[in-house]
Amino acid sequence: MARKLDKVNYPAQNRTMRFEISAAVNEVRAFNRFYTRQIGILSEGHLGSQFSLTEVRILYELAHRRTATATTLANDLGLDAGYLSRILTRFQKTGLLARERSVTDRRQQHLKLTEAGLKSFRPLEDGASRQIEAMIGGLSDGEKAHLIGSMHAIEQLLGARRSSTRAISIRTHQPGDIGWVVHRHGVLYWQEYGWDERFEALVAEIAAKFVMNFDPQRERCWIAELDGERVGSVFLVKDTDDIAKLRLLLVEPEARGHGIGARLVDECVRFAREAGYRSIMLWTQPELLAARTIYERAGFRLAREEPHCAFGIQMTGEIWELAL
Repeated sequence: MARKLDKVNYPAQNRTMRFEISAAVNEVRAFNRFYTRQIGILSEGHLGSQFSLTEVRILYELAHRRTATATTLANDLGLDAGYLSRILTRFQKTGLLARERSVTDRRQQHLKLTEAGLKSFRPLEDGASRQIEAMIGGLSDGEKAHLIGSMHAIEQLLGARRSSTRAISIRTHQPGDIGWVVHRHGVLYWQEYGWDERFEALVAEIAAKFVMNFDPQRERCWIAELDGERVGSVFLVKDTDDIAKLRLLLVEPEARGHGIGARLVDECVRFAREAGYRSIMLWTQPELLAARTIYERAGFRLAREEPHCAFGIQMTGEIWELAL
């Protein structure tokens, strides 16, 4: 007869937490199974080639990097050094890869695809692009924008805990920054969400009003820099004596995952309190998933929604508020 297990009484909060993490794990695993099937990872040869997915990824890195060593590839791709070495040796024996001794460090060898290696890789690059084109070709512009925004959110959220030694700094604006803010908003929101030039015009209007009516005691623009290059922005502007508006939060794709967006929002909240505001409000969209996560973690709460078609796509605007 089986021994009866003692019942463990978890606190209600712990039971909820255990269920939520278990449900989240199941959802992520289900998505992984779906996506690996979608892009054919389970096939013996990736994209109908003689190469595995790992080998195709290594070929991609070698084709797109100016310089590469086995050490940097292993670290960046998270590969076992011995496993990578066997693949590189096979590439070299088949004439796809050449090694050159480093001039500055004789212990290092620079890796480079040969002409034969590049010739083998190009059809794989074209095939991957055609595969994705076929996958998303039937989506509307708005659906494509939503898909890309969701992918960026996943990348930012799951990459946020990666360690980094890159230099991040936050400063107030200076000449040249405002034009950069308008330009990058126009480019990125078109590429990632399909918002047309009417959005860029709105950003230009907001930025111009900020400059023309700037009140340094109650308003700020912050610029984020990564290794000395501009990669983000945010504005805090006066709405009323008691209410401030957070506007134009932006982080460049290559700088996401370093917590820059959260730091910019934190600057807004800190300054708003010091300036004597009683609350902050902001306007955003449901598809801006990463930004909405940052707002929620900073204490903002969704107050109301309003449908609109301001940038060539039917959308639902959201008003978020934070009591200070």
